Amino acid sequence: MTYFIGIDVAKDKLDCLWLRDIESLKIKTKVLPNSAKGFNDLKLWFEKNVSSDLSLIHVCLEATGVYHEALAYALFEMGVKVSVVNPAFIRDFAKGLGVRSKTDKKDSMVLARYCALTSPRLWEPESVDIRKLKALLARLAGLNKDLQRESNRLEKASISQASTAVIESHKLIIEQLQKEIERMKKQIEDDVDQNPDIKNNRELLKTIPGIGEVLSLEMLAVLKSRCFVKASQAAAFIGVVPKLWESGKMKGRTTLCKNGSARLRSILYMAAIVATKYNPDINAQYERLLAAGKTKMQALGAAMRKLVQICFGVLKHQSEYRPQIC
Repeated sequence: MTYFIGIDVAKDKLDCLWLRDIESLKIKTKVLPNSAKGFNDLKLWFEKNVSSDLSLIHVCLEATGVYHEALAYALFEMGVKVSVVNPAFIRDFAKGLGVRSKTDKKDSMVLARYCALTSPRLWEPESVDIRKLKALLARLAGLNKDLQRESNRLEKASISQASTAVIESHKLIIEQLQKEIERMKKQIEDDVDQNPDIKNNRELLKTIPGIGEVLSLEMLAVLKSRCFVKASQAAAFIGVVPKLWESGKMKGRTTLCKNGSARLRSILYMAAIVATKYNPDINAQYERLLAAGKTKMQALGAAMRKLVQICFGVLKHQSEYRPQIC
């Protein structure tokens, strides 16, 4: 027997709902703080009200920025089954149930019913090394974004002929950001060099034409952070699978579903442009799709997906890239 629980995670609290009966929708609820003490109280609540055998409990959470992560790790360490679901899937599921209003209690109810009716894939924590790499890459991306913003501010200040003090302030911030970006890049490279597994996998990815220094680490961080069984799962997680809108006589065009990280897709997009010229497999696919009447954007979307699939295969088989088109 499995006990299904939905937890709506907010910054400060956890709205927990145990779906005691799927047919009658009989429930039991508990609100706890989103903190270490709250996690311990949650375990006690499970043992007292749900089951002393925590392995029989299946909890479903939404991926809510960083607020769900500590809870997911705590539940996993308790021995509870955990599923972390894309919020878009939960929204669509709620619409299918006819849920018209949104409250924390209703959200946890939807999560519990989603857990019971769809049997979502179980979540597993990533390795410490991959988690550290992801954090460093996210920090580097944030610094680069800050640098771009400050550069835009400097340009605006210069055009508007701001005072020397203002312009010098912008220049000082830019200089400091550039130094920190270089320091962070060195930190990432040092960490990679000290981890033989990550270093080897990165070198394998770099054998793929179109995959360079930056994307090799980004793809490694994603592909090693989840237990993807198939390349299509990785492509869906990143958001590069096609989505088609059609209705009756209206014929729509396919677009990317765009789940997952927009930042990673933007890097993949630039890599795909390069790959259409220098990667023989992707070049052949790109030209074939254009000849079949697909738009350039559709062909590039397929190239992005193909890159993900090739990356997945290289890591899975632990072998360098070998073109299939000779």
